[in-house]
Amino acid sequence: MELAYIPSPSRGVLYLGPIPLRGYAFCIIIGVFVAVWLGNKRWVARGGQAGTVADIAIWAVPFGLVGGRLYHVITDYELYFSAGRDWVDAFKVWEGGLGIWGAITLGALGAWIGARRRGVPMPAYADAVAPGIAFAQAIGRWGNWFNQELYGRETHVPWALHITSSTDGRVPGYYHPTFLYESLWCVGVGLLVIWADRRFRLGHGRAFALYVAAYCVGRGWIEYMRVDDAHHILGLRLNDWTAMIVFLLAVTYIVVSAKKRPGRETEVEPALPAAGEATEATAATDPDGADTDAKAVDFSKDAEGKDAEAAKDQDPGDAGSEDAGVKDGAGSAKKG
Repeated sequence: MELAYIPSPSRGVLYLGPIPLRGYAFCIIIGVFVAVWLGNKRWVARGGQAGTVADIAIWAVPFGLVGGRLYHVITDYELYFSAGRDWVDAFKVWEGGLGIWGAITLGALGAWIGARRRGVPMPAYADAVAPGIAFAQAIGRWGNWFNQELYGRETHVPWALHITSSTDGRVPGYYHPTFLYESLWCVGVGLLVIWADRRFRLGHGRAFALYVAAYCVGRGWIEYMRVDDAHHILGLRLNDWTAMIVFLLAVTYIVVSAKKRPGRETEVEPALPAAGEATEATAATDPDGADTDAKAVDFSKDAEGKDAEAAKDQDPGDAGSEDAGVKDGAGSAKKG
């Protein structure tokens, strides 16, 4: 009998009337909000504008969800396309199954699109959101706890995870809580990136690359402990190979980038014009502004020219009559 263990929830979904409230989905949503909130604070601290991170996240998050699901479905296709399986289940993201490698890859593509539309450099944006992504992963891993999935080998340590479900081939028992190990590791990765960024003023994407490299180190040993079905290559799980390759790419980027572009960006986002500058710029192009004034001046000049031409064309007799009238009036004044 185990005296201490981590209990599993009896179910991962609650119903508010006909509306299902899934623990896995809530963990993902909370993680996204944390990543955007922290990323915005870091972006503003680097000289960016508030709201830019959220605007780009509108592109990055949907791309990331699609990428994460695609990676999972492709690498575990037998769960959805083998005999006796329903391929429609591949679209049921709420039941779990998001591959971080696909999420980061397509999420980066979405962020690149959003960054180009916003006019900001993608490496600087990636540096700002890097620790937030790590914290989002830490929160998201608790979704696996709600689903009773992705646990490790059987164990009797005091922090063992008690699996009670027997669906999809699960065997109830006590196992290593690999979801908890990865969650704690991701918190450490986020803190490491924040510290290193402050200490060494990382720039040009190196903070993001540090996050990737550090995460891969932890994912390697955690993946080795998992017992869920996975494809193996030369005795190692596919995700172990992916972690090693991505780690080497991230470290290579840090080294090459530090040599070619040392230091940090001096400007991460074009500054908005001041109020006076905006007024002058608007006046220079506003059809109701300076251009209208210029047209008014031209119109007054045209009017003066027309008056002068009218005076020249006036009948000399009329002018003489006016002179005579003036003289008569003057004479009458003298008589009076």
